Amino acid sequence: MTTHDLDNLPHVRDGLSEKERVVLTCVHKVQKERSGRDVPTAMLYGRVIEYVDMSEDELQRILQRLTNIHQRP
Repeated sequence: MTTHDLDNLPHVRDGLSEKERVVLTCVHKVQKERSGRDVPTAMLYGRVIEYVDMSEDELQRILQRLTNIHQRP
């Protein structure tokens, strides 16, 4: 198993992969910097790739998944 495989493996505690965790952490940090305002995707992508290697499409898929999780009753 490679490091790349581990980045995509969901954690048993909360079901989030390492990349999803990085995205959430970056969203939180940027929202704090912007006084709670929405985070532009381009700005988020710039922050995320400082920590993990991912394409813009992968970021979009992660954001979609996280949005769907958040909206569940």
